[in-house]
Amino acid sequence: MNIRYPNGAAYHGPAKQSAPSHTGTRTNYGDRGMSLEEELNESNQYYLTNGIAVIHKKPTPVQIVKVDYPRRSAATIKEAYFRHPSTTDYNGVYQGHYIDFDAKETKNKVSFPLKNFHEHQVEHLRACVQAGGIGFAIIRFTNEGDTFLLPASVLFKFWDNQANGGRKSIPRADIEANGYSIPFQLNPLVPYLSAVDSLIAKEK
Repeated sequence: MNIRYPNGAAYHGPAKQSAPSHTGTRTNYGDRGMSLEEELNESNQYYLTNGIAVIHKKPTPVQIVKVDYPRRSAATIKEAYFRHPSTTDYNGVYQGHYIDFDAKETKNKVSFPLKNFHEHQVEHLRACVQAGGIGFAIIRFTNEGDTFLLPASVLFKFWDNQANGGRKSIPRADIEANGYSIPFQLNPLVPYLSAVDSLIAKEK
């Protein structure tokens, strides 16, 4: 199926790579075998079920332009367009605060490449923060399975610096020093709201 951005450019999904038993962003941290997105979705369901927060993954509107009907009981989408560029992955409400964040994974061991973000995503986060919301990124280093909450303010600093000749990645050391570690647990799988509590307390 062909999917295109609003400007007509073709969308190419993540390249498929051959791997032993788990590929792409599907990694196995202690036999979890789940992607960060899947773990966050389950965590958000836990938060919702237990009345802790209402946070959902944002749907990406798609305009279908070509459909084939090989038979009456089946239809196959052949071409579609994203109606507009996606912003961040998740948003919702927690303890009276609007929160908005993106989730990213990297195989890099010592830094997080800024190219994993798009400008419109960063500007969306910036607008949310300026409006009084809480913005951040959840970053996972897939080789070790370590996960961090990185405040939007830190992301903005590195993002803006790269335009002035600064480095095009965020050193892991800076993420550890300025972010919050999110340890894996069973319920929820990614207890990131504990890190959000620390972020809220710091910004008061």
